[in-house]
Amino acid sequence: MFKRFVAIVVLFALISSGFSRFVVFAAYEVNQKFIADNLCENRSRPLMHCNGKCYLMKKIKATEEKEKKQEKENQKNSYQEASQAFFVRIALAAPLVVHLKYPISATPLIVNRSYSIFQPPKIA
Repeated sequence: MFKRFVAIVVLFALISSGFSRFVVFAAYEVNQKFIADNLCENRSRPLMHCNGKCYLMKKIKATEEKEKKQEKENQKNSYQEASQAFFVRIALAAPLVVHLKYPISATPLIVNRSYSIFQPPKIA
């Protein structure tokens, strides 16, 4: 029961974040007369027929900037969480030290090279 409730809350939160622009537009439509009469920048110029659209555009722009800021914050937080988890995993891992001993060969290895390949450049 608790898992279902948490799933519904998370689903609602994800869906509602995508409809923020719709919510702003709906609030504008509901309060259009009040916005046009009291909050509009162009209320003193009725010939422009703004009817509060300037206020609506400001609110939409502010909502988009808020969403971008929130998205950047989420990316930053997820990066920090991932890097912390990575460093914790490294810190918890036992340091693995392997000492390899190579036998010393008694005879040096002789390398035969083909001198016909290794020629100095010719100066013209």
